Amino acid sequence: MRRARRVKIVATLGPAYTTQESIERLFVAGADVFRINMSHANYDLVRAQHTAIRGLETKYSRPIAILADLQGPKLRVGEIGGERVEVKTGAIFVFDQVKTPGNAERVYLPHPPIFQAVAPGHTLLLDDGKLRMRVESKTDNAIRTKVEVGGTLASRKGISLPDSLLPLGALTDKDKADLDFVVKLGVDWLALSFVQRWEDVAEAAKLVDKRCAIMAKIEKPAALTDLDHIIELSDGIMVARGDLGVELPVQKVPGLQKRITRRARKAGKPVVVATQMLESMITAPVPTRAEVSDVATAVFEGADAVMLSAESAVGQFPVEAVTMMDKVAQEVEQDPLYTNIVHAQRTEPDATGADAIANAARSIAETLQLASIVCYTATGSTGLRVARERPQQPVIAITPVPATGRRLALAWGLHCVLTDKEPANQGEMVKQACDIALREGFAKTGERIIITAGVPIGIAGTTNMIRIAYIGEQQARKP
Repeated sequence: MRRARRVKIVATLGPAYTTQESIERLFVAGADVFRINMSHANYDLVRAQHTAIRGLETKYSRPIAILADLQGPKLRVGEIGGERVEVKTGAIFVFDQVKTPGNAERVYLPHPPIFQAVAPGHTLLLDDGKLRMRVESKTDNAIRTKVEVGGTLASRKGISLPDSLLPLGALTDKDKADLDFVVKLGVDWLALSFVQRWEDVAEAAKLVDKRCAIMAKIEKPAALTDLDHIIELSDGIMVARGDLGVELPVQKVPGLQKRITRRARKAGKPVVVATQMLESMITAPVPTRAEVSDVATAVFEGADAVMLSAESAVGQFPVEAVTMMDKVAQEVEQDPLYTNIVHAQRTEPDATGADAIANAARSIAETLQLASIVCYTATGSTGLRVARERPQQPVIAITPVPATGRRLALAWGLHCVLTDKEPANQGEMVKQACDIALREGFAKTGERIIITAGVPIGIAGTTNMIRIAYIGEQQARKP
């Protein structure tokens, strides 16, 4: 199962995906990673989906990544009398801690930390930004606001505070229980919602204890002020444009997407662009032209992956949505401008032997027009270093560690292959690399490949070798 593109596709699974056959249709169409949204999934459903995906791995002999996305804190107002009310622009509206149904003048807000965090002048957004209010004054149990944009306010609608740094952690009690369940089950990536500061990532990392990779979702303005530290502590980054577009002016989101993507790429951390990429395909068999351009922009920018949410989870045309995203990605990567654009953002290697070797492997492969780059990687670091270079040649990541192969399934350009065991010596390693490159269709007899690895073999973090190898007749004769 070789993809004809470098960028990866993340498909969200909905409640209808409980069997291997149903998930297989998305995999065959082009999905490389499956996201499970813990906001809507129960444990029986998650367990069934996990089993089905691992069955697909066995059938296709290809590592597949599972991304569990934690819900994070959900901030909502209380009940409204009659379920909904019209709030007038210019009116005074109060949030308080009185547990009675709200009206056009007030509503119960069951989140004491908000009362601590807000200050006069701060903005409050309700119902995904449909209503906007400005704080005029506050006490320990009441927030007085002026309505700048009114509208219909219904019971239990969400509230966002783009100007306030909330004294809340990213993990609720539900999140901690979900984290414990999915990590023990064996997911490969854990997406952390509501990240505001680096301490949120550190808390999750302590609980995960290296049993899976952590992806920080950038969806809060506060996270942008601590972005470099968050990237440093995370294994990957998700640009969660939906909430970013609620808490910040929507016109700022495209520029932020580019900056976040480039900073994650510079750090060598996989970056996923998410939310509303092919939104119209929830109900339509084809996307809008603007949506196609949106996906293309993320691919041109060199993102590791693009994500489908409701399009694949509950949409009427999930397979078509994955197929369309695959077609758009292929078309972009074949565009004459693609190589120059994606390589213009290439960063200089860090002053380490492993980074220098990854950079050299890319340079040699392009100069000599080699068939492919093969990297041996136990922890995944070598594969990620090579992927950061965004080489023109395809990259095969060989690992004997299933967890490593699955995590790397999210990374740009890496075709992951699991082996039963590590080669015993350098000669066996070269032969194995040549055999796999030929078998997987990345090289032909008479072509050359370049191999990166660590010697002695099997010791993590020792990438120190480059070898150019010739695909000879002995590989061609292998059954």
